[in-house]
Amino acid sequence: MLKQSFKTGLGFGVTSGIITTLGLMVGLYSGTESALAVIGGILTIAIADSCSDSLGVHVSKEFENKSTTKEIWEATLVTFLSKFIIAVMFIIPLLIFSLKIAVIISIVLGLTVLTAFSYFIATERKVAHWKVILEHLFIGAFVVFITHYAGHFIREAFL
Repeated sequence: MLKQSFKTGLGFGVTSGIITTLGLMVGLYSGTESALAVIGGILTIAIADSCSDSLGVHVSKEFENKSTTKEIWEATLVTFLSKFIIAVMFIIPLLIFSLKIAVIISIVLGLTVLTAFSYFIATERKVAHWKVILEHLFIGAFVVFITHYAGHFIREAFL
């Protein structure tokens, strides 16, 4: 059984890492069709957003005033590491495949990891797996869909 501080960090880091990175990737791909822009965006998310999210978790846990200093730092570090690792994971397909194929693979990979993590969450909560999985996949798919069209809009409006 995972400690609550690790659950907090993983829950935030994994889901935010997947959703934020996929949204960024799809938006940048649709807007620029530049592998350099997509890789640069992922590295930016991996560093800046991982730091930002982990600080957000840190401050939130402090503000709750229900956790020890050790638990706060565990949640902070697990958030940073999980978000960073998840974000960097999406660079691998970009180094192997063409940009279009890499983005498709990344979407499938991200939604697969999100499904597996949602299954884990549902098991921990002892609730129906399909409800949690569908809820999380809907949000993930919505982000991919909306950032795809946002990227197209930006490209048409500014290029």
